[in-house]
Amino acid sequence: MNSRLSNIICGLLGVGLVATFTIGLAISISQGFAGVKGGLPFVIIVGFVLSLALYDFYDTCVRKK
Repeated sequence: MNSRLSNIICGLLGVGLVATFTIGLAISISQGFAGVKGGLPFVIIVGFVLSLALYDFYDTCVRKK
C-alpha cells in the first residue's frame, strides 16, 4: 500500500476514534448531571480540540509538501 494512502487511512481512523469518544463524552455530560448549561463549556472545548485534530490530520496527511 502507498505510504501516503496508509497515512490518510490511519489518520482518518484516528480522528474518527477521537471524535467518537469526545463527542460521546460531551453528550453524556450535557445530558447527565451538568445539564445543557453546565455542559456547554465542555462542548465548546470539544469543538476546539476536534478542529485542532482535523487541522493536524490535514497538515500531516493530506497536504502535499
